[in-house]
Amino acid sequence: MISEKKLNSCCSIECCVEKSLNVIGGKWSFLVIKNLFSGTKRFGELRKLLHDISPKTLTSCLRSLEANGIITRTVYPTVPTTVEYSLTEKGKELDNIINAMYSWGEKWT
Repeated sequence: MISEKKLNSCCSIECCVEKSLNVIGGKWSFLVIKNLFSGTKRFGELRKLLHDISPKTLTSCLRSLEANGIITRTVYPTVPTTVEYSLTEKGKELDNIINAMYSWGEKWT
């Protein structure tokens, strides 16, 4: 439940929720984050886990999450280049949200 103090603060609840969604993104972002909770993944691994995502959409999603400090991208100087993605501390704090979504989905879908 949202406290009265939070509702009356200068940042309305809608404003805070909107800001959060602007950082996290949409459907694909949540699914990428969910899959990174089990550990670091490469682009191809994420693509296999997210069957219906196009390479262009995945690239856009990863760039957005990186720009917002949710994930980190590590490039290794190999041939071909190896790139790995993992959650930052900021990204790991989304654990409660992902778990709440899981619980809600389990109960209502």
